[in-house]
Amino acid sequence: MYLPQKPFKILKWFFLILVGAFIVLVIVRAFHFYNLDKTNAEVAKIHATKLTIDDVMGKNLPPDPGADANKTIAGIDANNNGIRDDVELAIFNAYPNSAKTRAVLLQYALALQMEVIQPIVNTITATEVIREEDRAYQCIGEIFSRNDMKKFIEDGDRLISFIEKRQLNTEERKNGRNLFVKKVRSYSSLDRICDIDYSKLSN
Repeated sequence: MYLPQKPFKILKWFFLILVGAFIVLVIVRAFHFYNLDKTNAEVAKIHATKLTIDDVMGKNLPPDPGADANKTIAGIDANNNGIRDDVELAIFNAYPNSAKTRAVLLQYALALQMEVIQPIVNTITATEVIREEDRAYQCIGEIFSRNDMKKFIEDGDRLISFIEKRQLNTEERKNGRNLFVKKVRSYSSLDRICDIDYSKLSN
């Protein structure tokens, strides 16, 4: 029995379309899981980034970056500790005799700097960086007594302002941060607070 060719052509094209759609789906899913793996690896790196006692004690202070400090949003980090060199040096110049103060300020500066050096920026990584920033923010209050709440708030605000004024010292950096935080979704605070056990520091 002879069958017309047209139905076979229609079935052939329908089959090819299905195969093509399946291939596209496989490729899209492969890219999705590849990007998810990269994001998860970056999140692990974010939470593994910690201030060290050597940073607090200034065992590897960087040279003054001078005018190069503001040539890019990321700035200069010659000693590769995740803290912008000009901000790190400003902390040591302002608080040479208080390791506790340096510890909390360096942790906050480290968290803020993570915003501008992220190789992957999406809602997941941005949120996890902000969780680290929130942790560092809370850590600042840990070194002050709460017996006088007015003084507690004033002292905390003074240190927070000290870092933010230096970390966000150009319009490009301010705008970059605004764009970064727009990607943040709701989050819960991390359990741990300070990277360094400041109670073991003498001053």
